[in-house]
Amino acid sequence: MQKKLVMATNNANKLREAREILAPLGIELISQKEAGAYIEPEENGTTFAENALIKARAVFAETGLPTIADDSGLCVDALDGRPGVYSARYAPKGEECAKLLEEMKDIPDEKRGASFQCVIAYVDADTVFTVSGATIGGKIGYEERGTNGFGYDPVFMCGDRTLAEMSAEEKNKISHRAVALNGLYEKLKEKV
Repeated sequence: MQKKLVMATNNANKLREAREILAPLGIELISQKEAGAYIEPEENGTTFAENALIKARAVFAETGLPTIADDSGLCVDALDGRPGVYSARYAPKGEECAKLLEEMKDIPDEKRGASFQCVIAYVDADTVFTVSGATIGGKIGYEERGTNGFGYDPVFMCGDRTLAEMSAEEKNKISHRAVALNGLYEKLKEKV
């Protein structure tokens, strides 16, 4: 396997998180833009795995470099699993938490259960696989708290703290993406 790997994203936070976890493998992880892929694949799958594969295949086709892509989202029990695979498009960027809190304003504490789910796809010239089943359970809080996270982290409670109140080191031990990336790490360890 080449020591250069593309992540089908331009999200600096996702890239940073992946770089931290995959660093011990000596892999240079670059964004799709750094690899010259200026595309936005249409995520029209109905599952996290389908969307991750759509992105990984599209960026691999553009760059010819081994590519990983994740699809993840927040699944809220009281909202029948929404926003789910539509988490990134649930509200305008930066307004996701406010919209979710508004939808949840009349939901009692015992019905605020939620989970983050993540699937990571890997594609190269010879291999296609997904690492799935990575979830983290918690509940939706009543206000945004913390500054260390992104997306829905400021309203997602793990115990008495939100993900955004945790350090990167703490979050990387338990987050849905970290769990999936650690699964990817184990698979990539066999290839490098």
